[in-house]
Amino acid sequence: MARIAGVDLPRNKRIEVAITYIFGIGHSSAKKIIQESKVNPDIRVNKLTDEQVASIRNVIEQSFKVEGALRTEYNMNIKRLIDIGSYRGLRHRRGLPVRGQRTKTNARTRKGKKKTIGRKKKSYI
Repeated sequence: MARIAGVDLPRNKRIEVAITYIFGIGHSSAKKIIQESKVNPDIRVNKLTDEQVASIRNVIEQSFKVEGALRTEYNMNIKRLIDIGSYRGLRHRRGLPVRGQRTKTNARTRKGKKKTIGRKKKSYI
């Protein structure tokens, strides 16, 4: 099993697809990494040699910010927006969509489960 950047890569997938399981690496950057490390993109992870894994690991460490460091930077950017009190920061704080989407309907992913606000049942005493 190949372990790169603290992530166990799935064994039976092609290496080009498998390294996209690392946070911060998508399809285009995976192609660049494979090309720079001179590894066949069609080879499966369980067929990789130690030298190939090492070359992929070196390319990723030199060229990309991934996993923990990237998550930290991402969260610090959001925290900075919240601290300076920008509009986007306020939207993050309230858990609403940040990029101008409508909220009258939709936006359930950000807002969570619907909370019905209505009148209570009348009690007859």
